[in-house]
Amino acid sequence: MHKNFGDVYAVQGVNFDVQAGEIFSLLGPNGAGKSTIISMLACLLEPTQGDALVMGHSILRDPMAVKAAIGVIPQDIALYEDLSARENLNFWGKMYGLRGAALRQRVDEVLGVIGLAERQKGRVGKFSGGMKRRLNVGIALLHKPHVIIMDEPTVGIDPQSRRNILDNVKELNQQGMTVLYTTHYMEEAQELSDNIAIMDQGKIIAHGTHDELVKIVGELDRIDLTINAEAGRVLERWQATEGVHQVSAENGQLTLLVDDSNVVLPRLFESASRGGVRITSVEIQEPNLEAVFLHLTGRALRD
Repeated sequence: MHKNFGDVYAVQGVNFDVQAGEIFSLLGPNGAGKSTIISMLACLLEPTQGDALVMGHSILRDPMAVKAAIGVIPQDIALYEDLSARENLNFWGKMYGLRGAALRQRVDEVLGVIGLAERQKGRVGKFSGGMKRRLNVGIALLHKPHVIIMDEPTVGIDPQSRRNILDNVKELNQQGMTVLYTTHYMEEAQELSDNIAIMDQGKIIAHGTHDELVKIVGELDRIDLTINAEAGRVLERWQATEGVHQVSAENGQLTLLVDDSNVVLPRLFESASRGGVRITSVEIQEPNLEAVFLHLTGRALRD
């Protein structure tokens, strides 16, 4: 699929398959095009070029069937804050065509799943951000969709609510639900996903299981360092150091991919010292998805 907004190419030739019953993550920084893809799959935006099938239904030719098959948790919270949690669920349940005893039973079930049964009568406007996010998840579950699409569902919430949502994702998947999950948090994609597509600047730059993606960086070590000066004081020196493959700098921290940390680290210390810079901390890590992103793009995923 492609999606242009005037001269801005938000999505460029994106193509991927999500297998029934898996958790598939789109991982990438803000502005990578993840939310635009979600909007097209939810039939809220029409592709500039291309099409997509959801449960065998075209987003262009049969959008109503697509909408019936999916539940969408948007990045922006969409709730009526003057209503209670139960009243919100009742309202949206009716929008899905539920009525009477079936609606009451389903609302009770969903309140249990999202952990808000004891707060069901509370006005949503007084809920924490995490509780609102959980209620948003509940609304998407009301009509028992085959596929749940979650767009950055843990942004801006407390750690406990984040843990609750991640656990919900895994539980729903264990019950047989297919999950398409977008995030810019590497650790979420790593914990949840059967398959991951790494996105940058509107394109998928790598795709596979976590282990397959990490193999892209091979035997390279990752080193995180902080220094007592501006990164620019050592950036060019370190990029030219033998054994260094990639260097990224942000907020005083530098991340390097190197052949062998035991060999390269003394060179980095010597180079920094010659430039009058002191290394204040060093952390050596196993290759991970952030290292893959750095290797492919030349900058850290957190940029």
